[in-house]
Amino acid sequence: MVKNILVTGSSGTVGTALVQQLQQQNFNVIPLDIKPTIWDKNINRRTVLCDLRQPLDQLKLRRIPDLIVHLASNARVHDLVVDPKKALDNYVMTHNLLEFARIRGVKRFVFASSREVYGESKQGVKRRENTTDIVKIKSPYTASKYAGEALIHAYQYCHGIMPVIVRLSNVYGRFDVSERAVPLFIYYARRNRTINIFGAEKKLDFTYTDDAIDGLVRIAKRFDRVAPNTINISSGKGTRIIDVARLIIEHLDSDSRINIGAKRTGEISSYVGDISLANKLLNYKPKVSLEDGIKRNVEWYLEAMKIRKVYARQRRDLLKRGWA
Repeated sequence: MVKNILVTGSSGTVGTALVQQLQQQNFNVIPLDIKPTIWDKNINRRTVLCDLRQPLDQLKLRRIPDLIVHLASNARVHDLVVDPKKALDNYVMTHNLLEFARIRGVKRFVFASSREVYGESKQGVKRRENTTDIVKIKSPYTASKYAGEALIHAYQYCHGIMPVIVRLSNVYGRFDVSERAVPLFIYYARRNRTINIFGAEKKLDFTYTDDAIDGLVRIAKRFDRVAPNTINISSGKGTRIIDVARLIIEHLDSDSRINIGAKRTGEISSYVGDISLANKLLNYKPKVSLEDGIKRNVEWYLEAMKIRKVYARQRRDLLKRGWA
């Protein structure tokens, strides 16, 4: 029975929302991240600050978790093309956490992988969990996730750690003011600035935060029934990224124009997830349409920007990249 859950990456977009929801579901949650969250003071008071790139021999927790949910990652595809060492960090973090689980006797492990491991997909084809191919890997980020999955399977067979690998896809929503597509588009649209899209043909599977969290919570509740498995958690629908930008412009009544540039190295143009296995094992059914999700995201963002430290963080991060 799962009662105590360690969540790595607990200060991030998915992590913050997941910790909040698990707490509401009466799990004992141990948040762990390299830095505090700016979104929830209650989570911060209990967050274990830890650099997962370092061995975890000295990591002390108040209780040994029944389940580890490993979300922590350098998750920007293009950033890892520019700086591949961040991909190595992803692998090292997964290795160190698996070693912690092996030594401490934690047998349940959820790994947040990515739709990137499928590589490029044909338009209109929904990708099932058994259709990955190592030669289709297009970026160091993808390689780090694929390698993480392989390492987890090795620990399953050698050390009895039971995994559920979750392949997430373009999660968007609250707690995100990063340079990822949706918050970046909102940032530009509020200022009537040109929105740049890299690749006119891009059509991806956008998943609203609440739906992604619902899938992860269902896994925690049913872990012993669904492990070991690899499961897609997404909306199951493809949307052109240009249409995402248009929705944001419409909701903000913006005068922004859209500029189409060449696709960037390492990025894929097409992906839609087959979520039939998630439906079968978890009774997972995404509820939030893209139109409703973008509306909610814009409303949340406008409220969040009233907090000075949130605005300062986003502007600082974008200035580092010359995008502000």
